[in-house]
Amino acid sequence: MKTPQKAISQLISQKEILEQLKEIGVSAGMILEVHASLSAFGYVCGGAQTVVNALIEAVGYSGTLLMALQCSDNTEPSAWENPPIERHLIKTVREQMPAFNKKETDTRAMGAVVENLRRRDGIVISHHPNCAYVAWGKYAKLLCNHQSLHFPLSEESPAARLYELKGSVLLMGVDYQRCTALHLAEYRSEIRPVILRGAAVELEGKRMWKKYLDLDIDSEIFNKVGKRLEEKGFVKKGKVGMADLKLFKADAAIDEAVRYFVKDHPYARYLQPSLF
Repeated sequence: MKTPQKAISQLISQKEILEQLKEIGVSAGMILEVHASLSAFGYVCGGAQTVVNALIEAVGYSGTLLMALQCSDNTEPSAWENPPIERHLIKTVREQMPAFNKKETDTRAMGAVVENLRRRDGIVISHHPNCAYVAWGKYAKLLCNHQSLHFPLSEESPAARLYELKGSVLLMGVDYQRCTALHLAEYRSEIRPVILRGAAVELEGKRMWKKYLDLDIDSEIFNKVGKRLEEKGFVKKGKVGMADLKLFKADAAIDEAVRYFVKDHPYARYLQPSLF
């Protein structure tokens, strides 16, 4: 016999989401990188479709939405941790992993909101095999038209274009660790070592395993950067249902992160001229 589930006692509508977005400063024409957890809201009538509808209505057709579309299965298997893979299977993964496809490749742990945006008419997806972005709106092509295979979150990335265009970041029910734009600060501060990665790609109609260079990026420190942003008054806060909303300028956040990494992060000691 199934255990009866608790009845839904609160409902979040598109109108309520839109009102709260406007309350914290989301407006027409804004360029917005969004990271959202649908489950953090509580019950949303219409689910991810409602959240995306509210975001589109908030920024309007003169605005732009940008979301990370990371395909973590299509990565170097020897570096897998959650879960790891047995050594004898690594070669098989490199040989058999399907090439990245903008429409078909699965994402992992990116959430229902980005997947809903991915299905919308008129979206643009950058072509990186595991660090792609999806964008909708006026500047979608500009944000996603060129993302380099090597160092994919650096100066030839949608994050760098977001910085140049004075865009903003909106966190909906997630913390600062989910803020992909902050990875740009890791590249600019040069605190991370260079590593070799790999992914399955399609080149000239053929599937192949392609190696590329990147930094050993790590988002665990981003919450400390976020705390500093809040202390300095850079973050506007709100709430929809149970989900906390945080809105801030991308360029201010990235600049603050660079200052933190260079001056206060433990890796900073490796950057001191006296060590060379």
